[in-house]
Amino acid sequence: MPFHDPELPLDQRVDDLLSRLTIGERIALLHQFAPAVERLGVAAFRTGQEALHGVAWMGPATVFPQAVGLGATWNDDLVRRIGEVVATEARAMRTRDDRVGLNLWAPTVNLLRHPLWGRNEEGYSEDPRLTSAIAVAYTRGLRGDHPEHWRTAPVLKHWLAHNNETDRDTSSASVRPRVLHEYDLRAFRAAVEAGAVAGVMPAYNLVNGRPNHVSPHLREHLRTWTDQELLVCSDAGAPSNLVDSEKYFDTHEEATAAALVAGVDSFTDHGTDASIVTGRIQQALDQGLLSESDIDTAARRHLSVRFRLGEFDPGQGPYADPATHAFDTPGHRALAQEAAEQAVVLLKNDGLLPLPEGTRIAVVGLLADACMTDWYSGTLIRRSTPLDGLRERFGADRVTFAEGADRVRLKCAAGWLRVPESSEAPDSKEHGQAHGAEAALDPALLTGRTDLAPLSCGPEPTEFALVDWGCGAWTLRAPDGRYLSVADDGYVRASADQPGGWVVQETFALVGHGDGYLIEHTGTGGYVSVAADGVKVAEERQVFTVEWLERGEDAVARVAADADAVIVVAGNDPHINGRETQDRTTLALPPHQERLWRAARAANPRTALALVSAYPYAVADAQLPALLWTAHGGQAAGTALARILAGDVSPAGRLPQTWYAADTDLPDLLDYDVIGSRQTYLYFDGTPLYPFGHGLGYSSFAYEDLVTAREGQTLRVAFTVTNTGPVAADEVAQLYTRAPRDQAEALALPHRQLAAHRRVHLAAGAAHRLEFQLPLSELAFWDVRHDRWALVPGAYEMLAGASSVDIRLAATVDIEGAPIAARPVREAGLAATGYDEQDGTEIVDRTRTTGDAVRPLDDGTGELLFRACDFGDGVCGVSVEASGSGAVDLISGSTATTVTVPATGGIYAYTLRTSGFTAAGVRDLRVRLRGPLRLARLTFTATAQPRETA
Repeated sequence: MPFHDPELPLDQRVDDLLSRLTIGERIALLHQFAPAVERLGVAAFRTGQEALHGVAWMGPATVFPQAVGLGATWNDDLVRRIGEVVATEARAMRTRDDRVGLNLWAPTVNLLRHPLWGRNEEGYSEDPRLTSAIAVAYTRGLRGDHPEHWRTAPVLKHWLAHNNETDRDTSSASVRPRVLHEYDLRAFRAAVEAGAVAGVMPAYNLVNGRPNHVSPHLREHLRTWTDQELLVCSDAGAPSNLVDSEKYFDTHEEATAAALVAGVDSFTDHGTDASIVTGRIQQALDQGLLSESDIDTAARRHLSVRFRLGEFDPGQGPYADPATHAFDTPGHRALAQEAAEQAVVLLKNDGLLPLPEGTRIAVVGLLADACMTDWYSGTLIRRSTPLDGLRERFGADRVTFAEGADRVRLKCAAGWLRVPESSEAPDSKEHGQAHGAEAALDPALLTGRTDLAPLSCGPEPTEFALVDWGCGAWTLRAPDGRYLSVADDGYVRASADQPGGWVVQETFALVGHGDGYLIEHTGTGGYVSVAADGVKVAEERQVFTVEWLERGEDAVARVAADADAVIVVAGNDPHINGRETQDRTTLALPPHQERLWRAARAANPRTALALVSAYPYAVADAQLPALLWTAHGGQAAGTALARILAGDVSPAGRLPQTWYAADTDLPDLLDYDVIGSRQTYLYFDGTPLYPFGHGLGYSSFAYEDLVTAREGQTLRVAFTVTNTGPVAADEVAQLYTRAPRDQAEALALPHRQLAAHRRVHLAAGAAHRLEFQLPLSELAFWDVRHDRWALVPGAYEMLAGASSVDIRLAATVDIEGAPIAARPVREAGLAATGYDEQDGTEIVDRTRTTGDAVRPLDDGTGELLFRACDFGDGVCGVSVEASGSGAVDLISGSTATTVTVPATGGIYAYTLRTSGFTAAGVRDLRVRLRGPLRLARLTFTATAQPRETA
């Protein structure tokens, strides 16, 4: 059949196969689990294989550092090579398990706008250009370099403006046009334009009052960036959310049709049961909500990806050749270690590091002997903890260890809480918590073990390791290393190797109650209580007393005092605080870990704090001679950290996001207006704890000879970096731009913005000339006065340095052009969303399909400011396009009017109301909104000009 002929054009092959499918078979392609069409030899196909920093959920695989750690490397080439390994392992794993998919749901390019976002670990940076550069590199590695065939088909997550887990499927991000164009869209665009992206996944949340799964931006922006077919895959359960939680549509048929028409091509909903989604599509077709053409468009996009993956070629294409497959090779292991080393950021060093040979080291802290995975990790084939790495590097006889957990015993009226003696079940897979390739595709479906006896109470106590992870999350660990966990039957057992699962069953809260504590189970909300057949969680409350056998800080102080140097390893467990479904509430290090580092520092002033975490902390570092940060570094994390501490490698990771000094520096988590709320290094007006791009090393670098030149629509910038220190090291050279200062202040442009970067390795004394080419368009901003990109004329600063604040060289480049003109409001009117400033408003949907409007928060009072409105020779009236009911006040200088909007009959029922309003010339306009109304647009009536007579 023609669709099997690789000599034919791709579009022709896709059309041939599509023409042979019945309407039912085409509809079936639109679910995540597309069935086989045996009569045509078409195999079953699953969209979606998690691969954020290694192949995930499918058993053992090479595990690289978390995505935020890859962002901290600032190394495009490294990340491209990681992408190649991940794709190669996906192909290799698929040969032995056909459940391993080749449509990879990675990378995540949501910008790390707010450090309290629970999924901070999944993004690369707060900066759109750094995020784009790393995403382009990773997707190119995943795609492969064959001109026609793809090794894997990456999908970018999560479209669009998605940075909160709190109410994530019902909250709306208010995204003004400048933030949309200059910030959020920018993160996606470069990777799509590079041609290495197969599609995107819409986010759970709403943007401007409209669910992302019916976003007009899919059509208006995404699909205009490439001529290539893009497959838009829904997030899990999101199509049903359109009705169930968001209540945006009345019926699932309406919702499914709207999503399909908006551009969603593959529905991830109801697990492996495709019948519900396909039934909705068929009913929508029968009801006239969809056409067969709509279905064909989505099915064509689905098939296009499969053709590019080689599925319908003889031999399934060059990447199906087993000779090209590799898995867990020495090269893969070396790359995992290289990535972990490059991700380490040295934040502060007063001479303590590197540690000399022969140093007696105390390594302490809750993460000192941990190599942690996260929700999107593969299963570790091998692991290295900081304790492992330091013992290997310095010798086990020179390294002592104290975890710092509190040692406790728990007692209630029935006796001491105890773990019964029991042995492992011969085949624990039968009892839940199965891991590896035998596990479910979705680890959220894994359940706790029920084969072990539950805890009981009696005369003999068990000693537990108690850890306070902060924000009311505690874990209890039995002497054999297993965590207390609650299975589906409600009983408490020492059964978990580590906390985990979609709903974590291993965390508890100690709630003060009289002279004792209630032990609340986080996952169920029940309380630990004693029953005749064992300890379980129930509504009944049992009071426990805690006997503190040893505080963790006492154990830490004891070993710290006897060492030459102390390494405190602190941070987060990615399955507990700050994760998918759970945002953080504070930047503070959990009190338990704060106590540990302070105890170590008090016992030994030669103490370094190594933070291993998925996000920034606000750490008071004045008493610490050295401070490091790394994301959870994958399988080689401990070896990498030890080599950094020993000076075998000079650290050169750089912060991919601002580290703020306090919670008071942060806006509300749901405030997406990075301009108005002054978020990220682009706009933050305060002094950060550590700035974007910051990172130290064991060498020093000089920056010299900055030269700039304009060639047409391109700026060429070059400078020389020299290693002036004693050791070979990497340097991350960063180039920033700053708009003309007067215009930058007037238009609220960034303080500075990253234009380019390069990580280079230099021997001691070596120099390297770096050259960058910057399109002038990269200097533009979104001009809301005229709804277009614009370039401010004037003197632009080119700033070269080692961080966003450590600028070593500066030069100016004059850009000619017309000044930014005033708003032509007399002729063009005003879109409500085109404001310069706002207070107390949010952007909402103009209709369910397209357009935006503005409303006051909580139906109260809000205000919009439009600067430089040109009323020309004069206007004498205004028309307000609004829905709902309330009033719109217009104030410009001494001129003011109020337009009353009577109830229009619904939020989408817009009406035009007019009033007299006189103004002339260029002036600012304030628009005050009062009551439950939505303002879409203002138009003005020009003052009639007197006729000229002969």
